[in-house]
Parts: sequence; C-alpha cells; structure tokens
Amino acid sequence: MKNVAVLFFVFTLMLSSCGKDGVPDNTNDAPTNLVVTAVVNPDNSGNVTFTSTATNAVTYAYNFGNGIFQTNVTGPIIYKYPASGTYTVNSTAKSSSGKTLTTSIQVTVTVGLALVWSDEFNIDGAPNPAVWGYDLGAGGWGNNESQNYTDRRENSIVQGGALKINLIKENYSGSPYTSARLLSKDRYALKYGRVETRAKLPAGVGTWPAIWMLGSNISSVSWPACGEIDIMEHVGKELNKIHATLHYPGRFGGNADGGSRVISNATTEFHKYSLEWSATSIKMFVDDLLIHSVTNTSSLPFNQNFFFILNVAMGGNFGGTIDPAVTASTMEIDYIRVYQ
Repeated sequence: MKNVAVLFFVFTLMLSSCGKDGVPDNTNDAPTNLVVTAVVNPDNSGNVTFTSTATNAVTYAYNFGNGIFQTNVTGPIIYKYPASGTYTVNSTAKSSSGKTLTTSIQVTVTVGLALVWSDEFNIDGAPNPAVWGYDLGAGGWGNNESQNYTDRRENSIVQGGALKINLIKENYSGSPYTSARLLSKDRYALKYGRVETRAKLPAGVGTWPAIWMLGSNISSVSWPACGEIDIMEHVGKELNKIHATLHYPGRFGGNADGGSRVISNATTEFHKYSLEWSATSIKMFVDDLLIHSVTNTSSLPFNQNFFFILNVAMGGNFGGTIDPAVTASTMEIDYIRVYQ
C-alpha cells in the first residue's frame, strides 16, 4: 500500500504541472531579471548596440525613444540614431505564453554630420544644369515684384568661384528690371540635415534677395501647404537686417513664423547662412548666431523633401519702394553644402 500511495502522489504532482490534455502549464513563466545594456559606437555614427537578457524570455521589443520601434528581437540589435540627443529606451521581454516585463535605460548619442551634397560654383559659365533650372517671367508670383526673371547669362553666371545673380535695370518684355530665380526642383531635394551657404548680398533700396526652400509636393498641394523655409532674406530698405522665416498653413505671408538679426556689412562681405533641420526642430543662423527656432512636429509640412531656390527680386510686397538710382546689383553665392 505504501508504494501505491507514492505512485499516486507522483501522478498527482505531474497533473498539477500540466494543463489540459497533458500540456505543460506555463502560466507562471513570466519574465524576470530583465537587464538591458547599450554600447554607443564611439565613431559618432549614431550606431548603438542593444542587448537584453531575462529569465523565461523568448523575444524582446525595443522603443528607441524617438518614435521608432523594433519587435521580435532574439539577440543583440544595432540601431542607428539619425540625430544627437539623450533618449529613454524601453526594452520589453516576452515569454512563450505572452507575459511581458519592461525596463528602461537612457542613452546619449552624438551624431557627426557628413557632407552629402554641395555646389561649390567653381566652374565658370552657366549654373550646373544637372542641379539648377529657372523660374521665368514677371510679377513675382503674386508678390507684385518689378523684375522679369530670365535664364540669360547676363542675369545668372558662375564666375570667379561664385554664382552671381545680377539684377539689371532695363526694359525687358514690359518690366523695368531683369534678374534670375534658380531652383533645384526635380533635380535635387533633401529631407533633414544641415544646410550651409556663404553669400554676399545685393545693395540698394528695393532689392530683395533670398536663399530659400519649398516642399517638393508643391505641384500637388500648392503653397503654403507644401511648406516654405526661408534660410535668408534681406531687403535693401532695412540694410543688414537678416530675416529667417517659415511659412505653413496658419502661419504664412504677413503672419509667417520668423525672426531677424542685424549684422554688419551684409552687402560688402560674405556671411554664412545656415539651417539645422530635423524631425524635432528647425533652426536658422547667420554666422552661427541663432536667428529663429521652431519646434517641428508631425502636424507641420516640414517632414518631407524640399528643394532650393536662389533669387534676387526687386520691390514687391516685401522689397517695398524702389530707389530709381539702383541700376544694377548682385548677390554672390560662394557655395551651398548639405550635411547629414
């Protein structure tokens, strides 16, 4: 009878560890002892190697702290952060029965930028046709400007290591001035990064030079839904006052989202104008001094490709009254560079 009792006890114990139809009961296999480590690559590439370990875990899921997720990870994983920052990373261990355990760590990442594109304007002659096309015509597309934009070499030429956009006082197809408006639409566009350009601006009351960008989807959604980034604008009536502005639905035209900074010698010396653009912020600078900063969000149109526009306008809604003594003036651009 003693042996029968022992066998009954063992059989009962086996049943207690099994579920229906003799399947092992894993209702108590919740993950424990979850540890996550992060190794930041010292080369400033943004690469971070994450490793998670836990008892009873079969897979891991990561929230990298910037809206990016990775699931069903079974070993170390490398994630490349696109921007510098400190991120709170969640690692979630999952057992075979679906039970989970989550823990968090913080990682600080420094991402170095590399030059990915540039036009150095070092080859004399016409601007590179692989990069630059032209907007042609008068009126300034609703801005009531006085120039007629052409593709003539008199109005735009690469010469002496710089692109020169020449405003000329002359009668041309009914307009009293000519100039040029170059654009990289359908040739080159970018999403995020640092844009840097070095330029010397035209002088004279009425001049209105600009280095700016438009969303590549402008043909389908029109302006301002496409978004506009004005890296640099200057008007001759406010000498040395540099404007940096964003236009988007709800903030455009006279209600645009912008700022300004006064510098010295904008029309007699070259200065650096730059843009730092990411999924979280847009900042514009002159000589590395901040002009304006805006928080970027998914509700704004600044999370898509944008192309460049370079032009010199005359008069119009922003340029204002024209000094008739201005017979010619030039914007010189030394280079445009994109870092990502």
